[in-house]
Amino acid sequence: MFRTKRSGLVRRLWRSRAPVEGDGEADRGTHGSGGCCMGKTTKVAKSNAGSEAELKALTHSILKKIKEKQLEVLLQAVESKGGARSPCLLLPSKVDAKVGQQSYSLPMLLYKVFRWPDLRHSSELKRLSCCESYGKINPELVCCNPHHMSRLCELESPPPPYSRYPMDYLKPPDSLALQESGERAHWCVVAYWEEKTRVGRLYSVQEPSLDIFYDLPQGNGFCLGQLCSENKSPLVQMVRAKIGYGIQLTREPDGVWVYNRSCYPIFIKSATLDNPDSRTLLVHKVFPGFSIKAFDYDKAGSLQRPNDHEFTQQPRTGFTVQISFVKGWGQCYTRQFISSCPCWLEVIFNTR
Repeated sequence: MFRTKRSGLVRRLWRSRAPVEGDGEADRGTHGSGGCCMGKTTKVAKSNAGSEAELKALTHSILKKIKEKQLEVLLQAVESKGGARSPCLLLPSKVDAKVGQQSYSLPMLLYKVFRWPDLRHSSELKRLSCCESYGKINPELVCCNPHHMSRLCELESPPPPYSRYPMDYLKPPDSLALQESGERAHWCVVAYWEEKTRVGRLYSVQEPSLDIFYDLPQGNGFCLGQLCSENKSPLVQMVRAKIGYGIQLTREPDGVWVYNRSCYPIFIKSATLDNPDSRTLLVHKVFPGFSIKAFDYDKAGSLQRPNDHEFTQQPRTGFTVQISFVKGWGQCYTRQFISSCPCWLEVIFNTR
């Protein structure tokens, strides 16, 4: 009975592996190169990743050595595609596996099999803040939960160097100061828009991490599906349904990160992603499973003052990030303004 259950878990995990060849979902709307993420697709030739039989035998061999409860944790994460909250999967980090002519650590192999077949190096990854291993260094055990990781979004043209100015009021506030004031200050508010109409109230964010979603198992955060929208546009309704798991917005020591948890690209415009002197900021495309530092505290120090050209175009303040689901806008797209996008967010930072 023990072997039967373990073998069944292993078979279910193998059936839930990431497809070696993409089904086209990640490639929709890839026109326009300016400011897009690199590593746009997850397609990879099978000959480059080792034979299917070799990969299957190796994966089965490794999974059968993992404890049954750990297999259940991995299966929960993989089958829910990160939608269900799953604990860390702590496994030895120094176990190596060989696929074809390439050697991989145990975490890298699991990440390749269950999320990104085209993954080449651990430097392409960013650990999510929800992971217990976040910010910790453990040479013996490391979390191998594939959905506690994200791919780093690399900009095709890095911006020029920024001058540095004090921006302490945007960084995470001092905990003691908050206790003395007797209140928890919000670090940003989020507005949800459908085309030119704001839907619902402003959502005040106090926790360091926020899920913004339409339909998320065990979802806790800003649920767009619960908002009352009177927009009957077929395009708006179609995009709204594709938001799915949505995004995760996280305030971290170096800035504010956005993780795309949905099955479709999102599009981001932020003053710290480009040259602050530019009159036209690029809109950056972020593919499913990728993370991007949407707002950089240090780079924000070189932003021009609110009476300058770029800031006058922002709805409320210069310290704002705009995010559109599924549909892009700007110079690479037919929509020139974000207000023409079906479903989008405005993240407004508290600078007080």
